[in-house]
Amino acid sequence: MAAADIAATPGLEAADEPIAARAYRKVFWRLMPFLMLCYVASYMDRVNIGFAKLQMQQELGFSETVFGLGSGIFFLGYFLFEVPSNILMHKVGARVWIARIMITWGLLSGAFIWVKSVPGFYGLRFVLGLAEAGFYPGVILYLTYWFPARWRGRVIATLMSAIPISSILGNPLSGWVMDAMNHVGGVAGWKWMFVIEAAPAVLIGVATLFYLDNSIAAARWLDPDEKRVLETAIAEDRRSQASGIHGMAQAFTDPRVWFMCLIYFCVVLGQYGLNFWMPTLLKTAGVKGATTIGLVSAIPYIVTLVMMNLLGHSADRRRERRWHLAIPALIGAAGFVIAPTAPNVGVAIAALSLAAAGAISCAPLFWSLPTAFLAGAGAAAGIAVVNSVGNLAGFVAPFVVGYAKDATGSAAVGLYAIAGGLVLGAICALLTPAKLVDR
Repeated sequence: MAAADIAATPGLEAADEPIAARAYRKVFWRLMPFLMLCYVASYMDRVNIGFAKLQMQQELGFSETVFGLGSGIFFLGYFLFEVPSNILMHKVGARVWIARIMITWGLLSGAFIWVKSVPGFYGLRFVLGLAEAGFYPGVILYLTYWFPARWRGRVIATLMSAIPISSILGNPLSGWVMDAMNHVGGVAGWKWMFVIEAAPAVLIGVATLFYLDNSIAAARWLDPDEKRVLETAIAEDRRSQASGIHGMAQAFTDPRVWFMCLIYFCVVLGQYGLNFWMPTLLKTAGVKGATTIGLVSAIPYIVTLVMMNLLGHSADRRRERRWHLAIPALIGAAGFVIAPTAPNVGVAIAALSLAAAGAISCAPLFWSLPTAFLAGAGAAAGIAVVNSVGNLAGFVAPFVVGYAKDATGSAAVGLYAIAGGLVLGAICALLTPAKLVDR
């Protein structure tokens, strides 16, 4: 954390600045690497279905529409349990609740080895969504207990670096496991992939019970002065949200929350349209073999990792949120327009890099908007509402692309629709009042 930011914290005396600097370093290095590890496991288990498709679809005889619908059904379960999950976490604490989420989703992800039919595929994807609901908004809510609004751009960008990291590591791993272990012990490679990639979620979930603290007050690794300056910063931050949303009921009725839902829906369209279909797009472009596809598909996520963190730091340094969200959304839209008609592998990778860096970088930049006016129980409900409604785009995106591919023989129409959604999201971001979110 920059010294200038610490000095600018309202309610903090000059004598407390060294204490604050020490405390925030402790909090950052205690929480962020572990939460990123949790999110890597989460994201890998959520989107590895895109790699499983390379073998699973042919073996089980699923059409593109069936696969797209099954991939998206995850988000219906996610939608239904998201708000109750976040409210429960606010009541029982992050330590137990995040551990519960991780252990149950890990076990269910491994259970995909028993999928044999379309109803079974749909049902298990739906239940997996129920199990994982609340993890991401729960972690965002948890971070608001420790970091004031002025630092959330970079903190959330750091957390969401787990998305490209999970793909940089997970895509080559998924491809290698599917090729190297195909038919080992008479088991298909895609089944081995599900089992191997489910194990970390269960193990990290157990570790969460012993590692996370529910609040600043409960953190035994902070001394009394460090706790005092951290709690002062959070209290001042909440007082500055006098015109914000504090009550649970208000989070469901305030039009600002629903406007945030629309922006996030557009962001998520790009994110999951890319993640579920990138392996197929690379295969169509001429990349051969699951292992090679896994290695090549890491390239766009390396670009994303760099862009995401640069934008997060820039947004916090300039205290500007709207243009920092709109510009990458437009860059992502350009990538989606170019990708389906790329004349060769090189152009396809460049286009997918634009799509990934633009669309995925939008998510951490977006969350600086609603957390600027949500607080307390209103934050628990409001973050969950925005995330659950926005993530319905995770149902829409793979289904639209799959349906378009079955109907036209090309994914182009579906990808153009996703590009249009990102443009709409950029326009809505710019229409958001600066005084509401630029903090």
